Amino acid sequence: MLRGSAPPDFLESAHEWRRLFSEVWGTFLLVVVAAGAGVVGALGGGTITLSVKVVAPGVMVMAIIYFMGAVGGAHLNPAVTLAFASRRNFPWNRVPGYIAAQFVGSIAAACFLWAMFGTVGLLGATKPGLAISDFKALIMEVLLTTGLVSTILGTASGARNIGSNGALAIGGYIALAGLWAAPISGASMNPVRSFAPDLVRGDLSTTWIYIAGPIIGATIAVGFEWILKGKPTAAGTSAAQGSLGKM
Repeated sequence: MLRGSAPPDFLESAHEWRRLFSEVWGTFLLVVVAAGAGVVGALGGGTITLSVKVVAPGVMVMAIIYFMGAVGGAHLNPAVTLAFASRRNFPWNRVPGYIAAQFVGSIAAACFLWAMFGTVGLLGATKPGLAISDFKALIMEVLLTTGLVSTILGTASGARNIGSNGALAIGGYIALAGLWAAPISGASMNPVRSFAPDLVRGDLSTTWIYIAGPIIGATIAVGFEWILKGKPTAAGTSAAQGSLGKM
């Protein structure tokens, strides 16, 4: 396979619905856990600690990569999809479908939480912390997403994010970022994770932070990856696109 070329199975359009379904289902699970931790924590009067709230999404992402990363890459995040495309590991003509699937999955998760519990706990929304300005929250989201996407691209080009090393590294990074930065910005690092609860509860006043921050951070991470490793690799392409049909 040529460096950066797509796995043959990925080019088969008959499999596209499976890949899109994996993005819907995976993003649904991620947002149910990430936002749901805040909702259930509010319902339980603080019985769910901050540590649990931020570790849970990392463990969920790790599980998703393990059980269906090979289907379509387990992006679960528009910033990741855009980063893989910018890195030339993922075809741009498939980007709209993946991002649409991520929005569908995240909004479905937020609607599920709203139907179950109402808007308790702001429906798990990510917000700047007390006394934290929008600008500081934006900078934190840029920094955190740069680290996240660097981890994803770095493991994809070597150990591959559909393998055990990538799953552990990515899940661990998400948990670690949340442990120290959640009180600052909510440690979203994912536009759809933040947009969906804001949309369903009807408050988009700070959503721009969690759209702009991750996209800027992902762009920076792509630049860093070019500096560190140069051209895209076949391993990175396989990780970004999955290996459906070879499982």
